[in-house]
Amino acid sequence: MNYLLVILLGVGLLYQTSSAVLMDKLADNKLCADAECSYALSLATAVDDFVAPDCRFINIKKGQMVYVYSKLIPEEGAGVFWSGSVYSERYVDQMGMVGYFPATMVKETHKFSENTVQIPTADMDFFCV
Repeated sequence: MNYLLVILLGVGLLYQTSSAVLMDKLADNKLCADAECSYALSLATAVDDFVAPDCRFINIKKGQMVYVYSKLIPEEGAGVFWSGSVYSERYVDQMGMVGYFPATMVKETHKFSENTVQIPTADMDFFCV
């Protein structure tokens, strides 16, 4: 009987549950450096702090460097959001995470690519885990 309890406890600990949420789209199209949005468009510096309101976004701190991977093309009356990943020696907790932030929170300091490709956004662009 004790073995059954240990097995059930072990299986319970190994069973991982994850809840994923499909959030509203912020835009229907985006600009990228390539068709897969795998190359950074530019490097920017945060001009102010931004606290992410939900899991689609990333937190950025004033002075942090941000690699910009895509720029959403806003719908009429919508805000302008870019996606990127932060890089900083001081705030390593979010390095490597890609998320959205308002374009007004950063200043582009270096453009890696002048050429852009417009592609439609996918539902997975706004998927939260």
